[in-house]
Amino acid sequence: MKMTKFFSVTVFITSFCVLYVYQQSEIFRLAYLGSKRQNTYNELLDKNTAISYNIKKSSSLVNIGNQVCEANDFQMPDKYRFVKVVTSKDGLKPASRNQGREGLLAAIFSLNREAQAKTINP
Repeated sequence: MKMTKFFSVTVFITSFCVLYVYQQSEIFRLAYLGSKRQNTYNELLDKNTAISYNIKKSSSLVNIGNQVCEANDFQMPDKYRFVKVVTSKDGLKPASRNQGREGLLAAIFSLNREAQAKTINP
């Protein structure tokens, strides 16, 4: 075997081995980066779940009711009073009881009219 042929085969085999080792090291490096990113993703997902739970817990009606009950300055009114405002030439004035269209029985027994909500369908 000639020396040039030996050196060329040796260089070819050595370069092939170096490329193979480089490829394997890149596979391990990319797998490590992927694993690191997956761990970061899982941590962020856990934090998101915890924050969503805290938001749902804080905005629940039970929690809001507990916060309202704990406040000492909160007081429910004994009676609700509604004022009807009508427009006139002189400006806005509260309507008197006589101006409203109350029924005969309501006027006799002095029953207050109740407000009723109506839905608006577009």
